Amino acid sequence: MTAPARLADIATQAGVSEATVSRVLNGRPGVAATTRQSVLAALDVLGYERPVRLRRRSAGLVGLITPGLDNPIFPALAQVVGQALTRQGYTPVLATQTPGGSTEDELTEMLVDRGVCGIIFVSGLHADTTADMERYDRLRAKGVPLVLVDGYAPGVRAPFISADDRGAMRLAVTHLVSLGHTRIGLALGPRRFVPVVRKVEGFRLAVQEQLGVTPEACEELVQHSLYTLEGGQAAAATLMDRGCTAVVCASDMMALGAIRAARQRGLEVPDDISVVGFDDSPLIAFTDPPLTTVRKPVQAMGQASVRALLEETGDSHSPAAPDRPRTPVHGEFVFMPELVVRGSTASGPGRRPGDASPP
Repeated sequence: MTAPARLADIATQAGVSEATVSRVLNGRPGVAATTRQSVLAALDVLGYERPVRLRRRSAGLVGLITPGLDNPIFPALAQVVGQALTRQGYTPVLATQTPGGSTEDELTEMLVDRGVCGIIFVSGLHADTTADMERYDRLRAKGVPLVLVDGYAPGVRAPFISADDRGAMRLAVTHLVSLGHTRIGLALGPRRFVPVVRKVEGFRLAVQEQLGVTPEACEELVQHSLYTLEGGQAAAATLMDRGCTAVVCASDMMALGAIRAARQRGLEVPDDISVVGFDDSPLIAFTDPPLTTVRKPVQAMGQASVRALLEETGDSHSPAAPDRPRTPVHGEFVFMPELVVRGSTASGPGRRPGDASPP
């Protein structure tokens, strides 16, 4: 490929002029930082190596501890975090928990032994209301910066990055009520996890306000299970036995299980029962039917977790304030999800003969 053609390709990909590309590649001044970043990203996308002068030395390793990767939302988040770390000159190290494999504490020790600059925990023990939170205080005492994603423990001095689980349930219930459903169930994971507690709170408040469901009647509309396809199938089967014409699920994987449960009974989704997921995992738009879901703001949450970690480390590469000292901000940063309506929800089938009256 000739040099002019290469410049043209890069310029087209980055949305800038060839002259701007040339200035960036030759390290000349007069180019905005965001424009320079766009050109470098275009190089990466097109598979060109960056000129040696533009390659940043690694600022160090950053650990990312996630649950197992069978749920597509975790690889999606890991990709966002990994890309953001790489852009800041760090090398991400992915440590995944698997059944029967290393525990969170073991993975943490392994990362600390390798001298990581910080650790981002995703859906870890910080989300478990029965776990001992002192492990995070001990980690901070060792001088290891940390960021905790999806879960909140008020006694831990660290940045927390969360989706608005209560708001997510309000979005889902409001959508189903607008379609005429009056008996809506909620399928979700074990009770001890913070996101589960918050989803239940949001769901109960929404059905009480919008459908007049009493707190006592709410109990049989909530079914706990496992965050798996099989768990969703079991929970949805129970909720259908209780007369629910729509089921909100706490993950897309559980929602696929709910659809399976409906089909095993000879029911059609969405004609006989509506199903709503949570996450908007990759490829979920191509299921049969395409899944209505509450989209987790993965991009924003992943980027925010990296920014928070940079603030914790005081890294001068952080774009927030490159020329002044940083004061890390501890507390919870909550991101609002978005309802994505597809083909798994439709108008409620109406009350059938023999059905119990809506609560």
